[in-house]
Amino acid sequence: MKILITGGAGFIGSHLAQLCLERGDEVYIIDDLSTGSMDNIRFLMEDDRYRNRLFVTIDTILNHEVMLELTGTCDWVFHLAAAVGVRLILEKPLESIRINIQGTEKVLELCNKFKKKVLIASTSEVYGKHLHAPLVETDNIIYGPSSKFRWSYAASKLMDEFTALAYYRTHDLKVIITRLFNTVGPRQTGAYGMVIPRFVTQALRNEPITVYGDGSQTRTFTYVKDVVSALVGLMEAENAAGEVFNVGGIEEIAIAELARRIVAMTGSTSVITLIPYEKAFGKDFEDMLRRVPSIEKIHRLIGYEPKTDLDEILRQVIQSIREKA
Repeated sequence: MKILITGGAGFIGSHLAQLCLERGDEVYIIDDLSTGSMDNIRFLMEDDRYRNRLFVTIDTILNHEVMLELTGTCDWVFHLAAAVGVRLILEKPLESIRINIQGTEKVLELCNKFKKKVLIASTSEVYGKHLHAPLVETDNIIYGPSSKFRWSYAASKLMDEFTALAYYRTHDLKVIITRLFNTVGPRQTGAYGMVIPRFVTQALRNEPITVYGDGSQTRTFTYVKDVVSALVGLMEAENAAGEVFNVGGIEEIAIAELARRIVAMTGSTSVITLIPYEKAFGKDFEDMLRRVPSIEKIHRLIGYEPKTDLDEILRQVIQSIREKA
């Protein structure tokens, strides 16, 4: 199988590329390195087993000619390229909206031209400000006002979903949508607000662990290898096209408790410090107080269930960051 991964030098994309190469696939990566890094894939590029099956293009997915050739070459397309992370969205709102909406439009246009099966990586952010759990794929969407630019990311990814489903209904394009819930693991950076690598880095340096808000907001976390296995499983499935699937974990934890657990697991002397949202992100930010997925739909189709619990996720991230220090 020939596989194109947009954003393939990113955190999730690099793990997906590794899995596909281990399966024996031929892998094509395109990444502009705006949030991805060559460090994430260099070990794959230097591995003799993959030398003739891994091809990397450093460019934007908005480059029509490059994407035309790559899409025409491959059998499957995993579209992971996007502006990610709350901090990046707030700092570069126009660029983030543009790459998320126009980039996905370009991918879908070319996949439709060549009739290539495509998976669109969306996000749990699209659910908005729900307080109930678990979140089901058919739940309503609740956003804050447009003056709060924190919601621009969620709205742009929701527009990606609408566009993908329109291609499915209008052109019978085989497209699958996945809503990812807080994917974590080695190679993830805290630079764009990702909470676990940020907490772990602070703990290992014995610095104050900065918890935004009062720390009562809850999340579930999913190990990246469980996520990429699910993405491949959905592409292999017969009846996934035209559907939306949550991909997430099941262990809900408050962010303040997450910080305490990381302090204990690292043996850190860090103290936990609460930072008001407005001080951390400015006036454009609102938070989701709870984000827990229902995974019944994906479990019914491909038997997905997360294999890696939170403590093991934290051990893997701690070990990875320690090795880089």
